[in-house]
Amino acid sequence: MFRFRLGSVPVHVHMSHLLFSAVLAYQSLPQPGRGSSAGWLGDRLTDPGSPGYMGAVASYVLAWMFIVFVSVLVHELGHAVAFRVFGYKPSVELVFLGGVTRPNTDTPLPWHKDVVSSFAGPLAGLTLGVLSWAVLMQVRGRWEMADFFLGNFFYANMLWTVFNLLPVPPLDGGHISTALATRMFGRRGFIVSHVLALGLCVGLVLLGVKSGQLFAAVLFAMFGFQAFRVLTDAMRARTDDKEAEGPKAEGLREAQRALREDRLDDAWRLGQQLLETEGLSASLTSRTHYLLGWVALKQGHGRPALDHFSQVQGQPVEMHAVAAAFSLVGDDARAVGYWKQAWGESQDRTVMHEYAGALIRLGQVPEALRLPGVDPAAAFRCAERALFIRGAYSEAAAVGETALRHAPDSGIAYDAACAFARAGNVPDAVRLLQRAQALGFNDASYAASDEDLAPLHGHPAFEEWLTHLRASVAS
Repeated sequence: MFRFRLGSVPVHVHMSHLLFSAVLAYQSLPQPGRGSSAGWLGDRLTDPGSPGYMGAVASYVLAWMFIVFVSVLVHELGHAVAFRVFGYKPSVELVFLGGVTRPNTDTPLPWHKDVVSSFAGPLAGLTLGVLSWAVLMQVRGRWEMADFFLGNFFYANMLWTVFNLLPVPPLDGGHISTALATRMFGRRGFIVSHVLALGLCVGLVLLGVKSGQLFAAVLFAMFGFQAFRVLTDAMRARTDDKEAEGPKAEGLREAQRALREDRLDDAWRLGQQLLETEGLSASLTSRTHYLLGWVALKQGHGRPALDHFSQVQGQPVEMHAVAAAFSLVGDDARAVGYWKQAWGESQDRTVMHEYAGALIRLGQVPEALRLPGVDPAAAFRCAERALFIRGAYSEAAAVGETALRHAPDSGIAYDAACAFARAGNVPDAVRLLQRAQALGFNDASYAASDEDLAPLHGHPAFEEWLTHLRASVAS
């Protein structure tokens, strides 16, 4: 790819554009013995055995690459000028045999701007073709090379203009016909425009096959398939809209409300009931699995979350959700890659600390603490929490003790004590409680009622620590 600017418009030229135009130019080489349309190169192109043949071929290919490049660029600049007039900041990319001009806006284009900007491209190409013809009429016969370029600029741009005005998406004519039909007839117009496009593509494919124009046949077969997919999606959307008004969709909405309100048991029950309903559509089934995946995740159950997320179709599952599920099942080797990708996409600090926590669980503490802006305490808490949730209490406690060397924090010490307590290690649990107190922990009521410390109840060392904590708070 190479880049340049034309005024305020950035232009990116992909290698595929140059390669594609070179291949088409080579395939269109005049055949020896059948005359030549290559003008000043004609004599050398008619004899493959002549010394200048390869140079003539290279000149012909480069000439047509230049004609295609300029013609496509002028066409795309027509779109870009229209976008600039409407106040957008367009950019142009030349890809394969054509190009793409984007207005670079977050909002959909109004229909009239879509029509005008779509028509501006073919109009620019038509203007270039007419100017080429006008100049050719003035200089014809004076210089064979000028005749070649001007004549082929006229031919290429006339052909390109007619081609682009066909009412077939994604061509400009397809954008225009779809925008106008949708404006006048709503969704019905949108569907009708794509039905007509599909019919036209079928006809052009048959014509291309019959006339031996296989490239055109393949191209319109691709356009036809795209129109067919759009029609299929539109019909599915209509079915989904009708379904969204029914009792099954209301059941899903009720489950979603329960999830938002953290009534996880209710959300799970409602979701499971919905999956057991007969005649549930593929869309509702997928959305229900998505909901149940999140419920399982919030309940700390990684395996059910992965099972449900794997059955979601037609909508994305957040990368950090998949990462969290793998962390909960203990597959940190796989989870760390998902956490890294999720952080790269979101740049969210919470996700970054979960990524750091996964690295810590894998024993890569230096790498975790080298992440930009990482808070060691937050990173170790993330590492410890996943281990605690999946019941690896001794490992969670070990992570907590390691954390204290990097971030002496009362909350970390207390969490490590809870992990030791859950693991049945009373001496180390009390030792970490004492460390938490030394670092500033003083909530005796919370410690006395904390279920995680319930295994310590009745042990003299714990009761003595609790009594001492209460006394220190009271004094």
